[in-house]
Amino acid sequence: MAVNRVPVLKRCRSLDLDPVFLGIDKKSNRQLKRTNRKVSEYGLQLREKQKAKFIYGVLEKPFRNYYKKADRMKGMTGENLMVMLESRLDNVVFRLGFARTRKEARQIVDHKHVLVNGRQVNIPSYLVKAGDTIEIKEKCKGSQRYKDILEVTGGRLVPEWLEADAENLKGTVKELPNRDAIDVPVNEMLIVELYSK
Repeated sequence: MAVNRVPVLKRCRSLDLDPVFLGIDKKSNRQLKRTNRKVSEYGLQLREKQKAKFIYGVLEKPFRNYYKKADRMKGMTGENLMVMLESRLDNVVFRLGFARTRKEARQIVDHKHVLVNGRQVNIPSYLVKAGDTIEIKEKCKGSQRYKDILEVTGGRLVPEWLEADAENLKGTVKELPNRDAIDVPVNEMLIVELYSK
């Protein structure tokens, strides 16, 4: 499997992105020295796509597949794309506060710690539906790892389209999010323009 090994803060700097959106509370003190270079329209579109891919931890081929699927759905392509990325299982685990970062959420799903509607799912890209119940396996709930995670994510706000029960490490998808409920700083219209060329 391909893995992106670029240092996270360095990547955040180059994409002009706040590490908080990745669940990381570090700040980079360095400034990006761009000598007033004018960014082309294509450059802006590419940066938005790279930003979305980086935030959700999706590589190019799956990302393009999401775009094609979003294009075939009813409604606005950009909004459909963001809703699909947001309803990935690893992202939902992160949003519920059962992981510090999306990368950690992906690992938790990979290690078969997550049940969706009582069934074990170990596919991070699994798309949840409205009404799904997501919980951490019973035998993993007592582990020190989750106590540490809940200590860190305790103050994090859970989006209104999810309902979290932190004590029992359980959550419910009340509805699929709309674009207003997704607080990711990505301009999806530029991604649509890039792919529709």
